[in-house]
Amino acid sequence: MWMKLLLAFIPISLLLEWVFKAPPLWVFATAVIAIIPLADLLRQGTEQIAARAGQTIGGLLNVTFGNLAELIIAIFILLGGNTTVVKAQITGSIIGNALLGLGLAILIGSFGRDRQKFNRENAGQLNSMLFLVVIALLIPALFDYTERLPDFLAGSAAARDNLDEYLSLGVAGVLIAVYALNLVYTLVTHKDVFSRGEEEGEHADPASIWPVWKAAAVMVGATVLIAVESEMLSGALEATSTQLGLSPFFLGIIVLAVVGNFAEYIAGSYFARQGKLGLAVNIAVGATIQVALFTAPVLVIISYLIGKPMNLVFSSPLELVAIVAAALTVSSVTKDGEATWFEGVLLIAVYLLLALAFFFVTPRMEGEAAASFSPPVHSHTLTL
Repeated sequence: MWMKLLLAFIPISLLLEWVFKAPPLWVFATAVIAIIPLADLLRQGTEQIAARAGQTIGGLLNVTFGNLAELIIAIFILLGGNTTVVKAQITGSIIGNALLGLGLAILIGSFGRDRQKFNRENAGQLNSMLFLVVIALLIPALFDYTERLPDFLAGSAAARDNLDEYLSLGVAGVLIAVYALNLVYTLVTHKDVFSRGEEEGEHADPASIWPVWKAAAVMVGATVLIAVESEMLSGALEATSTQLGLSPFFLGIIVLAVVGNFAEYIAGSYFARQGKLGLAVNIAVGATIQVALFTAPVLVIISYLIGKPMNLVFSSPLELVAIVAAALTVSSVTKDGEATWFEGVLLIAVYLLLALAFFFVTPRMEGEAAASFSPPVHSHTLTL
């Protein structure tokens, strides 16, 4: 019900932007809130079509459109040339889904219960994919570091950046290929193995399934409105960060990432509370993998097509530490195929610790964003 109430922020945000010419902070805040129910509507429409399409096509639709809201937000920020914020949003989505989303699901689902169990084999497959994510995102950063050392590239930042871009495009191609093969593996060749836990899922009442035209209309309408709200959000980003005394980097890695995935947090927590923790694990960790193996590579390719090239070299080493920490923590919690509410607390605690670090970090800005960025109000200097 409260998701429906949040839909009121759509006309509010549009009026503030187009009629009242309100300050950027108000436009940013209302656009952020408006995207949350729109992302949930997009998820519902996708699931309704997937319910009619069968397991294989339905699974493909879910994984394809699962992060569409987040992708749209990132594209509009990319159009503004702020690649640092886009990469921060990618990092934030990875750690947010893996730590905050899964942590909330385990905490809410297991509270008042001794423990909940889920399919260890499925969790093991997801954890293997998580470690591929870690390797794929570490390699461009380590390559960039090593290429700063040779004498023949000394003073030639442009040459190093070109190599970073070529490597990032290559890594993006490999990740998309692996993602496609993973879909074949889970939805076609080994679907019987992964469907063993499907009895956990909700079996939709035929009477509750929407007509195809309604589901398609909801998806198209939600996508268009998310695009409009994302454009407004992107335009107000810099001014909002200055007014709040927060870096655009922090807004990307915490605020935008949470907004883009909020509907999945709600869905995971709902299923976990219903005793379907395995489904919640699939939603949270599966969304994490989708961001790294599909959304991030697609954004790299799109960035070149629109003339705003983005590589996969993260501006802050803390981002890499966060991704490694998320993979290790999730693997540790899910390896035994069961969870208690306190393990949910541990996941959320790791996320909060990382969020605190990101609040104080001063990232290296890139491209046009570097020229327009003014440092945040908070300072790292202590006066004794």
